[in-house]
Amino acid sequence: MITIKDKQFEPFIHHGQIADRVAALAEKLNADYKGKNPILIAILNGAFIFAADLVRHLTFDHEIQFVKYSSYEGMDTTGKVKELIGLSLSIENRDVIIVEDIIDTGTTMYNLLPQLKAKGAKSVEIATLLMKPGKLAVPLDVKYCAMQIPNEFIVGYGLDYDGVGRNYKSIYVVKED
Repeated sequence: MITIKDKQFEPFIHHGQIADRVAALAEKLNADYKGKNPILIAILNGAFIFAADLVRHLTFDHEIQFVKYSSYEGMDTTGKVKELIGLSLSIENRDVIIVEDIIDTGTTMYNLLPQLKAKGAKSVEIATLLMKPGKLAVPLDVKYCAMQIPNEFIVGYGLDYDGVGRNYKSIYVVKED
């Protein structure tokens, strides 16, 4: 059990299981992108740990770029996506893999995909550590998903609660009173 701010969290996904799923996801990407040189676009802040672990398993040439969008305040999504840090390199005629920590409502990805296609990307796919299919609010095709989870609020492995809790190796779920 861990306490972050005013909430208690209990273990949900152990680090070993996360590592296994990240490695398995990397194998799918390795098969699909062999001989290609895609740009990985990692979404800050949450995806930085997942992106770091993922790229260590990739056997194809790639570049990585970090961008930052925000749609959350505390434990709730605002439904609006704000660009805080944008792309600094051209993606024209390039394969793009968006690296995301979690797809919750899907709003961020839904808004980002057409923007990347408008910048001339040859292809755009999403690679996410976690997905909450029960909370998805928009139509979204996610080709690379390490794990699907129920609609629970979680922290750890890059995921935060109001800016805190990203440092835990495992993932924890909020404990209901």
